[in-house]
Amino acid sequence: MKTSDFYYDLPEELIAQHPIDKRDASRLMHMDRENGEIEHLTFSDLPSLLKKGDCLVINDSRVLPARLIGNLQGGGAAEVLLLRQADEDLWECLVRPGKRLKLGKTVTFGEGKLTAEIVDIVSDGNRMVKFHYEGIFLEILEQLGQMPLPPYIKAHLDDPERYQTVYSRDYGSAAAPTAGLHFTKELLGKIESMGVEICPVTLHVGLGTFRPVKAEYIEEHEMHSEYCIITPETADKINKTRKNGGRIVCVGTTSCRTLEARANPDGTIEPFAGYVNIFIYPGYKFKIVDALVTNFHLPESTLVMLVSALGGRENILNAYKTAVEMKYRFFSFGDAMFIG
Repeated sequence: MKTSDFYYDLPEELIAQHPIDKRDASRLMHMDRENGEIEHLTFSDLPSLLKKGDCLVINDSRVLPARLIGNLQGGGAAEVLLLRQADEDLWECLVRPGKRLKLGKTVTFGEGKLTAEIVDIVSDGNRMVKFHYEGIFLEILEQLGQMPLPPYIKAHLDDPERYQTVYSRDYGSAAAPTAGLHFTKELLGKIESMGVEICPVTLHVGLGTFRPVKAEYIEEHEMHSEYCIITPETADKINKTRKNGGRIVCVGTTSCRTLEARANPDGTIEPFAGYVNIFIYPGYKFKIVDALVTNFHLPESTLVMLVSALGGRENILNAYKTAVEMKYRFFSFGDAMFIG
C-alpha cells in the first residue's frame, strides 16, 4: 500500500491556529465504522454516542514546557528541545544550531538558573544533554520553558493550559494527546454518571508523531518508540468491560496504540510499563479497541493510516473530504471525530 493512498487536499485556512473558547463546543463528526455514514454533532453531544458499560480510555500524559531558548557558550542564541529522559538529569534533545552545539559545549538559560552541557552526539540535530541546576528541575522548566507547539501552528498561545488536557497528570510528552483537549471536567462527570468507566493510561507523546512518512510504501516506514504505562487498575477495568460486553472507546490515537501494542490475542490486557512502537495501518485486526475519539490528522501521516485501519480507508477519506467541504477545523486545535 502506497503512502500516496492516504493523501487528501487540505486548504491551509482550515488548519486551526487557536483553541476555541469552550473546549467542548468544537464540532464532532460521527462516522459509522461499518458503513461510513456520517452525522454532524457538537463535542458536548459525545455522551449520546456512549452507553452504560462502556469504558472510555484517556491518556493522562502532560506536555513538558520542553522548548528552551538560551545563550550558547562563546556567544549567540541556541535552542534545546527535550525529547526523551535517559537518566535523572540526562535528556536526549533536539538542538539548534546543530553545527555549533558540539561535544562539551554549554548553553545557559534564565541568567544561569539552568545550564545544558552537550555530553554526546546522537545525530545531526540530536544531542545527549546533561542539565545542571539548583532546586527542582520541573519547577525550573515551568519557569523557563515554552510549550513545543506543532510546526503547523504559527500563532502564539496565550494560555499554555489550553495545550494540556484537563486530566493531564504525568509530565513527559513533547506534544499533546490532542483528542483529549475537547473534554471539560463537567463533560467527564456527565459521562461517568452514565455508568461509563473512565480509565487512564499514560503514553508520553514523542515528536516522531509529526515525522512524515517518506517511504513510498507504508510497510517500509519505521515507527518511533514511546513510553507508556498501563496500571493494574486500568487493565482490570478494561478486561471486565470486555467480559461484560461493553465497548472500549479510546480517546486519541495514543491511547489506541497503547492498548493495541500490549493486547493479548484473546483481547485481554495486562499491566505494563515500557516502550511501544506499534504501527497500525489498513489490514490490522484490532484486538481491544471498538471505537475512537480523534482529531483530523495530517495527509499521508501514520495517524491517518491508523484511523483508516479502524474505519476503512475509503470511508475515512470520504469523511475528510466532507470535513473540508463543511469547513471543519483541522489538526491539534481543530474539531473532532468519533469512529464507532
